[in-house]
Amino acid sequence: MPHVSFVSMSGFRVREAELAEIGMTLPGLRSRAKAIAALPPLGLLTLAGLTPGNWSTSLHEAPALDDALIQRIVSERPTLVAVSALTASILEAYALSDALRREGVQVVIGGLHATSCPDEAVQHADAVVIGDGEPVWNQVLSDAEARRLRPSYRSDAPFDLAEAPLPRFDLLGESERPRYTLQATRGCPFSCDFCAASRLLGPFRTKPGARIRAELDAIRAMDARPFIELADDNTFARGEPHDEMLDVFAESDARWFTEADWRLGENPGVLDRLASSGCVQVLVGLESLVHQHSGMGAKRTSMDRMMDSVRAIQEAGIAVIGCYIVGSDGETPETIDRLRAFLQSDPCADAQVTIQTPFPGTALRRRLASENRLLPETDWSHHTLFDVTYRPDHMSPRELQSGFTGLLKHAFSAAETARRRAIRRETWKRNPSLAGEAQI
Repeated sequence: MPHVSFVSMSGFRVREAELAEIGMTLPGLRSRAKAIAALPPLGLLTLAGLTPGNWSTSLHEAPALDDALIQRIVSERPTLVAVSALTASILEAYALSDALRREGVQVVIGGLHATSCPDEAVQHADAVVIGDGEPVWNQVLSDAEARRLRPSYRSDAPFDLAEAPLPRFDLLGESERPRYTLQATRGCPFSCDFCAASRLLGPFRTKPGARIRAELDAIRAMDARPFIELADDNTFARGEPHDEMLDVFAESDARWFTEADWRLGENPGVLDRLASSGCVQVLVGLESLVHQHSGMGAKRTSMDRMMDSVRAIQEAGIAVIGCYIVGSDGETPETIDRLRAFLQSDPCADAQVTIQTPFPGTALRRRLASENRLLPETDWSHHTLFDVTYRPDHMSPRELQSGFTGLLKHAFSAAETARRRAIRRETWKRNPSLAGEAQI
């Protein structure tokens, strides 16, 4: 029987020494990092759901590469190993792939980074999947079984989410997860210059309610009242009512989290039903106090208007994680101090603060490369969202890193964490799906 070993290079990575030392001691940052690191690898589970029954399968979630991981995979005598990794972990994925291939094992690599850099990825793999993996997966398996893998596989058309298989959640084992993953939409209609996903994932698509219901039922068979994190870039981007999806979630009794832009707070057709459907958190990109990125389209507006929207969302009982990007053009030590002061009184129930990062495939990276501002000493492992990888226009890389680290120390300090926890408690008192629960 042929066998495919799925490998997710997962985990939370930081390269900058001081931040790595303090990061996991900051209560607010530690809790979010832990939640992200524990998310199941939905893309690989979905491909496992498409794998024919005559193949056996296994899953390896690897926060780091070591000899034990290599030996576990080799011992399975796989026909194919399918590796998925983000940019920050892609070098580890390449090292794993190189080691497996030396053992005679066939390897295919996919994901956003491989899609952006297929010529690079194929130097370390027998094949690269570019873009959506679902339409080409059975061909990859057939070619692997015949040991005639092509260097690359690319779908002729975007994958129709109406044909989405049931992910193989059983591969996660019997241990309960703090969060499970499910995808309700794919792609984003906007093209923010720092975001690769919106362009690389194809057009914005919505999964039918029946498919979402089947996935929720499978998750609830493992956890009666799960917490679901949607693997969406901008769930409500088109402003539609989304009645079918909200009905399905309301029936499931699950609690859930997603990402949306600020316009959600001005969309009563969704907002009026969101809390009763089980939604308890949304991450909203507020981006920057000093710069509005190109490609934002209808998302472009003033910070005052976005803050009004945040208040409306939280008044409806849904806690907002405000997402800020530090280091855009125009950033200075003074504007970082201004953001620090702003975060002391902003209304968001939680915060996510990252450094602008020029990921491959983004307009941002192309521009910084053309301006000769990418730092040659920072390889892909520095692309963590917490490490400086380019020369800012108004300060040195060291000044930006120092200012960012100081900002995180404040934004995720015990005092700020307690303040935001109090906002969450008050917000969730208005959420009927939580029935008096104080924390998640």
